[in-house]
Amino acid sequence: MTNPVRTLTGECMCGAVRYAVMDEFAYAANCHCSKCRKATGAAFKTFAGIERNKLRINQGEDCLMIFGEENACDTRCKVCGSFLYSVVREGQFVHVAMGTLVDEPTIRPAEHIFVGSKAPWFKITDDLPQYGGHVTAAGPTTR
Repeated sequence: MTNPVRTLTGECMCGAVRYAVMDEFAYAANCHCSKCRKATGAAFKTFAGIERNKLRINQGEDCLMIFGEENACDTRCKVCGSFLYSVVREGQFVHVAMGTLVDEPTIRPAEHIFVGSKAPWFKITDDLPQYGGHVTAAGPTTR
């Protein structure tokens, strides 16, 4: 007998926006690109990617603040400013900001991406593979 897929909950800092997402993430990474650093105000964005239809807003849809286009945007809470998720890959996937998850997902970040543009003041100290851009078949960059 297989276990049913769990539904995880997530929310913004103030609780105005609450969402549910299936614990079926396809990938997870730490992105060091300048856009993710600016969007989060941190050295990198830790995200988990999943098909867009597997994320559901349960509360506060009227509190969402969308930056960008329908199929390529960042979504925040307009009350507290929490960065919740990005719509990517021609609108087919969302990159959930893992820091907004209330429940623990089964997935963990598997790599660092866009280390070619990482903050010069930040040193990566774990053993995850590092890529200069998106993950490619070429393999990790040198450290």
